[in-house]
Amino acid sequence: MLDHLVYAGPDLAAAVAHVAELTGVTPAPGGSHVGLGTANHLADLGAGMYLEVIGPDPAQPDPDVPRPFGIDDLTEPALVAWAVRTTDLDATIAQARAHGFDPGDALEMSRATADGETLNWRLTPPSAPGTLRPFLIDWGTTPHPTTRGLPALPLLMVTATHPDPAFVHTATEALGLEFLVRRTEKATMTAALRTPEGRQVALS
Repeated sequence: MLDHLVYAGPDLAAAVAHVAELTGVTPAPGGSHVGLGTANHLADLGAGMYLEVIGPDPAQPDPDVPRPFGIDDLTEPALVAWAVRTTDLDATIAQARAHGFDPGDALEMSRATADGETLNWRLTPPSAPGTLRPFLIDWGTTPHPTTRGLPALPLLMVTATHPDPAFVHTATEALGLEFLVRRTEKATMTAALRTPEGRQVALS
């Protein structure tokens, strides 16, 4: 199932402000990814899913490696990636490889929350920007972010476009997922969200 959507930008505060202006909901501070030079804010999309707004962490020096999700190359915020949740990451990787999609090897990750707690999880490397192939995440024994009283921003639908939809579908079908991708010249993702006033807005 969909775990979270990643909305990344070259300036974290500006990306959070854009979501707040668009929806009337301000994502809550999540924490810092120490060593990666990033921090995030989160909003609950409903049904165990969330929105991650991520960008450079002003409290950290520039990292020795490029920031994830192509953040260093972004000129404006964009919906850049999506994560699929699994409770057995190694088995899901093996299953995907057996069906023609290699999501990469599992990585250990952690994040320091705003109140000083350290969260740990495992994931596969996010695909390069523009590929639209999902990455996998396994929270293990760590409570899911949606259990932490995040501000609500219900997700209605996710749509995508790509120059080669079959490239995306190779990955999603190997994971047993249905994901409609229309053919266009540019790879894009758009999330339809419902605001507290009941309006439908598009985050892309």
